[in-house]
Amino acid sequence: MKLSITSFLLVLIIGMTCCSSDATNNTEIEETENTGTIETTEDLVQVTNVTVSGADNQYTFSVTIASPDLGCNQYADWWEVIDLDGNLLYRRILAHSHVNEQPFTRSGGPVSISETAEVYIRAHMNTTGYGNKVFRGSVANGFASTNLDTEFAKELEEITPLPTGCAF
Repeated sequence: MKLSITSFLLVLIIGMTCCSSDATNNTEIEETENTGTIETTEDLVQVTNVTVSGADNQYTFSVTIASPDLGCNQYADWWEVIDLDGNLLYRRILAHSHVNEQPFTRSGGPVSISETAEVYIRAHMNTTGYGNKVFRGSVANGFASTNLDTEFAKELEEITPLPTGCAF
């Protein structure tokens, strides 16, 4: 049986992951929601929790993020709320790295959506871009962790507001 290079590498990675006795290995292989592409999440920023308070068109989101911050040279620089079509609804700029505070939670708003509007909440890393561990849902029905292709609405990386620097 012939295997493509991609298939061979996938089998090799899965085999190494399954058989590894290294307890510190936290690399995950995930199939993403939109395209079915395979991503490794070890070096990507991840949204790990979302809570919301407020009322229609003025919600405050509290977003918990885990990121492999190393200082200003590598840090989570924002989280955002986008609709399912990839339109930016809100962005919370993170002004500094969180090397010694992992995971960390930051709040932002107001976010102008109805309680039934379904959205994604995702985070961005200054070096690797968007992470694929996001939350999806609505205020009315709650939010749950899911995977989203890191290329989904990638053009939003160029839309303001954008970070103007890193404090530390």
